[in-house]
Amino acid sequence: MLPEHAERIPVSTTTFARTRVAFVAIAVAAGLTLGGGAPAFAAPKTYANCTEVQKSWSGGIAKKGVTVNKVTKSNGTVEKRKLKGTVKTDTALYNANAKLDRDKDGIACEKS
Repeated sequence: MLPEHAERIPVSTTTFARTRVAFVAIAVAAGLTLGGGAPAFAAPKTYANCTEVQKSWSGGIAKKGVTVNKVTKSNGTVEKRKLKGTVKTDTALYNANAKLDRDKDGIACEKS
């Protein structure tokens, strides 16, 4: 109860609606900040074999900075060749699929 000398201040329904919207916005922001939302980065895809990789990236997956394919010839010499096909350059994706890089030249499932 209000004392007799207190004034009643009229409050519109829009003020209550604005307050409710602000409260909900703050609650959502706090939930996302405290880990209630989706992860910021998804883990890179891991492929089972090179056939699967080449369905998406015909030239394989390369580490950032790799610009040539190093091919070891039958006589033991190493030849640098231009990359063939569509090569995805992504170090995180390469690291997730490094087991598919048989010659360890920084390109998994490359076309030679």
